[in-house]
Amino acid sequence: MLIPFSWLSEYVDITLPPDALAHRLTMAGVEVGDVVTRGGWDGCVVGYVRATRPHPNADALTLCTVDAGVGAGDDNGNGGDGNAAPPVEVVCGAPNVAAGQKICFARPGATLLNMHTGRRETLQPARIRGIVSEGMICSAAELEISDEHEGIIVLPDSAVVGAPLDDALGDTFLELELTPNRGDCLSILGVAREIGAITGQPVRIPAVDYPETGPPADTLAQVTIADPDLCHRYTASVITGIRIGPSPDWMQERLSRAGLRPINNVVDVTNYVMLEFNQPLHAFDLDTVADRHVVVRRAAPGEKFVTLDGVERILDSDHLLIADPARAIGIGGVMGGANSEITAATTTMLLESATFHPLNNRRTATLLNLRTEASLRFEKGLRPELAPIALRRATQLILQTAGGSAAAGIIDVYPGSGPDDAPVPLTQRRLRQVLGMDLDIARAAAVLDSLGLATRPTGPDRLEVDRPYWRSDLAIEEDLIEEVVRIIGYDAVPTTMLSSPIPHHQPHPLTELKEALRDALAAAGMEETISYPLVSAADLARLDPAASGAADAGPTLRIANPMSAEQNIMRPTLSASILNTLAYNQAHNDGGFRLFELGRGFTPQNDGLPNDGLPNDGLSADGLPQESELAAGAMSGPRYAANWHQPAAAMDFYDAAGAISTALARIGFAASFEPADAPMFHPGRCASVLVSDNNAAAGANRPAVNIGIVGELHPDVRAAFGLRPDPTACFELRLDALLSVRQDAAAQSASRFRPLSRYPAAHRDLALLAPSDVPAARLQQLIERVRLVERAELFDVYQGDTVPAGMRSLAFRIRFRAPDRTLTADEVNRAVNGLTRALAREAGATVRE
Repeated sequence: MLIPFSWLSEYVDITLPPDALAHRLTMAGVEVGDVVTRGGWDGCVVGYVRATRPHPNADALTLCTVDAGVGAGDDNGNGGDGNAAPPVEVVCGAPNVAAGQKICFARPGATLLNMHTGRRETLQPARIRGIVSEGMICSAAELEISDEHEGIIVLPDSAVVGAPLDDALGDTFLELELTPNRGDCLSILGVAREIGAITGQPVRIPAVDYPETGPPADTLAQVTIADPDLCHRYTASVITGIRIGPSPDWMQERLSRAGLRPINNVVDVTNYVMLEFNQPLHAFDLDTVADRHVVVRRAAPGEKFVTLDGVERILDSDHLLIADPARAIGIGGVMGGANSEITAATTTMLLESATFHPLNNRRTATLLNLRTEASLRFEKGLRPELAPIALRRATQLILQTAGGSAAAGIIDVYPGSGPDDAPVPLTQRRLRQVLGMDLDIARAAAVLDSLGLATRPTGPDRLEVDRPYWRSDLAIEEDLIEEVVRIIGYDAVPTTMLSSPIPHHQPHPLTELKEALRDALAAAGMEETISYPLVSAADLARLDPAASGAADAGPTLRIANPMSAEQNIMRPTLSASILNTLAYNQAHNDGGFRLFELGRGFTPQNDGLPNDGLPNDGLSADGLPQESELAAGAMSGPRYAANWHQPAAAMDFYDAAGAISTALARIGFAASFEPADAPMFHPGRCASVLVSDNNAAAGANRPAVNIGIVGELHPDVRAAFGLRPDPTACFELRLDALLSVRQDAAAQSASRFRPLSRYPAAHRDLALLAPSDVPAARLQQLIERVRLVERAELFDVYQGDTVPAGMRSLAFRIRFRAPDRTLTADEVNRAVNGLTRALAREAGATVRE
């Protein structure tokens, strides 16, 4: 929200420089995102269009005779001799230029934004279609006020011709970034109260009285609240004999600077008071209201209503309507209807100022996709006491700007179902307990008084505070303590040591495992991504090429109130997220991608129950789903950048398997792979990931544990996610299964240095005949288990005419080494004989002749 100083200074004297004020406000809890200064238009003045005529050589251009005021000045618009400068001729292409306007005129030498080049350039006289233009009539875009460039800025009649444009349009703005509890600072007065408390300046609250010359308001109109649980208070005034027209220049100027477009005097007043007091209002043409009777009621299921934006909306019983006995005329707290809006023919109006239920208002605006300035304020909660005050202020301004006669009194229907208005207590004991410092109760009372809160002493060290009509966030004693400390400054709270020792850190094995795996995957050349834990049913269905639709995605946890259809399911797997991330990156960048993500998967615990979309679908008896810690990755694209030495080969299954093996080895696990099958992977290019503990003491005699799957993506799945036709390798690991291999994995995974042997190695090549269903990794594991074997590498696999059916030949290069001596040939031969016997006994593998 933008707060212009020119408007703010009407209510409080600003005694601090803008940046210093912004800092003080931010430290007091009202965050200022930016201080915006508008001005610095050297060479630009307020001009007056004396006359216009068509350009003789261009139908879309207009020749304007512009009076730039007294004193010709220099080319930069500085100085002048005090004599009237002669009018100049200017070529203008704006469709809204007309004689009699006061405009923003840039003399030659001024620096403006060139809309064609996008750069700031110095203005020079220019010949346009044969006629020299001696300046420019500026749009908002050229002055860099906004992006509007379709027409010129028309200044109010109060602008002084010849005055610097900085005087007419220059201003300083505070751009606020408010927390949800500070809805009061959505108003100019709310910010003024904060500044008054910080700087010690009094705040000037505008008077709200006006002459009440008409008959009693309740004789001219009637209000009934049929659903007081959704409408806490409804106040209204009636004004007759009004004249609809433009609002005064000063009001239009303030609304424009605050970011609202002026419309007419009545609508502008409602917007003005909304920005001033934070209370939304709405004006109805009373002659269009049946029986002059306003009924505040719930909508009927399926009831249709056309709002002011011309859209027909279908409502239900949770939506609150402002209606008359015959039809609806507005959606409470959101938007009025076209059937009762103020028009040029309106002479009698009913002005509404009400208090609506904040949560219902937010739901209504969200479900109807109709967020307005009014709903933004109502959904944060407004106190019922504010409604009549803002109503009287708006009635006063309408009488000033539109004339007419105000009815005596106001209509005030107050069922009393609003928020609690009991005073809030504050004690010095609680102040000391919360802040950890001695703060006199009188000092606290003075701070609260500076914020406009009415305090009353109820004892020597206690007081109570009446909740002000502009603050809906003060409910308990701690709220008052926060008000006190943020005004006196958080830096005034002393730093003290804790009275008890800090507890020792209790490591969490799963957390430490995640951090270790994250570092290991990054060290393996992969890049981490983070995505939302929400996916769509369509995303999950794409993971199975045989799925016929979203219904085949299996049991899922659906969100009761999703923000969008693309994020309506808690993901049971990370695969859809990582593939969507890969697709996005491939669409925006070239090259290879090695991505991974650590996150949670959510699965129902009552898979046998029907998934009917209700909020409790997939929940266990205690109302919670099953959450699993997962790690997923995806690789696609060239393995290396193309160069003259070798072609750019694409990454495949072995790149993903290698990254997994490297990362797991780095944190103390040995990975192996077994053939597997899964719908999302290419047949024959998929494997289960098995791990065992590299720590001999922890992993001895324990079987390998299946912790996940790795493979190349099925072409149909790859196409469904819009990926490139290159092979895409993916994996997903279950960290809880990995942790079960060794509960203290992170603590035991520290690397241990093993001294390098000073003795040479001996190598043997061994060709084995093994059954086709025995994995090569199993044979490698058996070979490396032999005491003197340092390493075994598979370098050849063969199946053909010379190999018996059901068998295959696997050739290993084996490295033997002893840590304390040079091995003899006999020792190596004995080791080879021992490992061949073990291979034959445990894997059915024999040495190939």
